[in-house]
Amino acid sequence: MEAILKSYDAKLDSKKRITIRNPLFEYYHVVEQENGVVVLEPRELVDPFTISKKTLEDMDKSMENIEKGIVYGPIKLK
Repeated sequence: MEAILKSYDAKLDSKKRITIRNPLFEYYHVVEQENGVVVLEPRELVDPFTISKKTLEDMDKSMENIEKGIVYGPIKLK
């Protein structure tokens, strides 16, 4: 089990919101269970249309290998 960093009681405000005190993350995925338990999972939002530097480097390396004739046969997807 994870160590507890904070424990406190919270109350809904007039707009039915709860404030997280000094949150570690900006975005959370919320799961509300039938028994009243609310689970917050931290999320890191990224632009879905960006390609990481590592992926671009791998693509460049693959293209260099193709130009050098370093290729493999077809892949069997059985």
